[in-house]
Amino acid sequence: MRNFRQRGEEPYPTRTERTHTSAAAIHALEIAEHAAASGGQLEPVKATLAGRIRATRPMGKITFAHIEDGTGRVQLFLRVNDVGAEALELFNREYDLGDFVQAAGEMFRTRTGEATLRVETFRLLAKAITPLPAAKDENVDGEVVRHATLTDPEMRYRQRYADLAVNPEVRRTFQMRAGIIRALRQFLDGRGFIEVETPVLQPIYGGAAARPFTTHHNQLHQDLYLRISFELYLKRLLVGGFERVYEIGRDFRNEGVSFKHNPEFTQLEFYQAYSDYLEVMQQTEEMVSFTAQQVLGSMKITYQDNEIDLTPPWRRVELRQGLIETTGVDITACPTAESLAAAMQGKGIDSKPGAARGKLIDQLLSDYLEPTLIQPTFLYDYPRDISPLAKSKPGDPSMVERFEGFVAGMELCNAFTELNDPLDQEARFLEMGREYAAEDEQRHPVDEDYLRAMRYGMPPCGGFGMGVDRLAMLLTGIPNIREVILFPTLRSRDENEQSG
Repeated sequence: MRNFRQRGEEPYPTRTERTHTSAAAIHALEIAEHAAASGGQLEPVKATLAGRIRATRPMGKITFAHIEDGTGRVQLFLRVNDVGAEALELFNREYDLGDFVQAAGEMFRTRTGEATLRVETFRLLAKAITPLPAAKDENVDGEVVRHATLTDPEMRYRQRYADLAVNPEVRRTFQMRAGIIRALRQFLDGRGFIEVETPVLQPIYGGAAARPFTTHHNQLHQDLYLRISFELYLKRLLVGGFERVYEIGRDFRNEGVSFKHNPEFTQLEFYQAYSDYLEVMQQTEEMVSFTAQQVLGSMKITYQDNEIDLTPPWRRVELRQGLIETTGVDITACPTAESLAAAMQGKGIDSKPGAARGKLIDQLLSDYLEPTLIQPTFLYDYPRDISPLAKSKPGDPSMVERFEGFVAGMELCNAFTELNDPLDQEARFLEMGREYAAEDEQRHPVDEDYLRAMRYGMPPCGGFGMGVDRLAMLLTGIPNIREVILFPTLRSRDENEQSG
């Protein structure tokens, strides 16, 4: 960088002069070639391109290089006769992988058929002081080609900027993720939903069974919580007169990290008045299959060597029956935690002493039933004691109208016929407070303002929540949530470890 400034060249100029992206320049050449093939004359395609140097190949009096922009790569051809010996030597000596350059010239096609810019002038746009990771030389057809690679997962997650810079397949993953979110919005907008925003900082957390992150507002002298769900605020909007609302945003749960869990994640929730869990079930399979079709062009995907068909209708299995088939335990015949623990023990299934009945049911579901649900499946009708916000089934107050959607052995979504009886809801909150210890994530605090809203009258409604990151995992075929989150949560490293 010092050498550039000593020569009077600014390594970080303020202005860029670009006439074409790499893709546009290649397309313009193709149009000119097509016109010439039809009997016309090959018109010259002049272009000024800009991008990051991704590979270089010096060959004496000529140098080939590849630059990359947001639309793809294009080859540069620098020749002594065109740029001069001094400029070519300067490029080979001082332009490095990762540098951003501007190059002007005429597009042509090499003997191997590659669209290429014959460079007449070039200049530096931004100097990369630190070389891109693991730059290495490889022999290609007898010539040395220098390029950058990055494969270490830990470094890729910690330095995602470098990962994106050198791994185009990673960029494609996140472009696909953006397409997934666009498709979800397109589906919901097309069905009359409106997108809204609800508070991230909340005085009372709720809407899910999870432990929150706690923070403190100094001026208000008040503890606040990062939201674990949008649910209670979105349902307030139904009280206010909106009939179809959704939000796509961040939730935060102070829980473990795994291949399918990150403390900060993207959630989609929607709520629809005058609906129930049966209608939401149909909306779900239509929305997910629509998204797959939009993003992949097919409703059939491959995940972890499993061929999966997302085409509606999806399989429907009653939770009780699914647990009987996989564990031999009938949860309906075990109305208390003690009787359920005994039944599990009778089947050789260990359980945590003193665990609440809901915890035991979750254990059976997670450990035994969920891994068997490879093809898209809705498990429906859940025990009331693990679903404090769902409406009871008519004629059976011990069960509620709730379903969860599973694909590839992984929970994808959760939905209810929403409880809209304020007296029943208050009783549920109090019941959950009694049955679960204060530190238990299943304990649901009483939200008095939400109850106040419900007392004004909430229409019958169906509600839905889905982890967008998990849908991205599914549609990209990637089995680790860290690969579909740009900046996943990682354990901190001390400075000595980082410098090493």
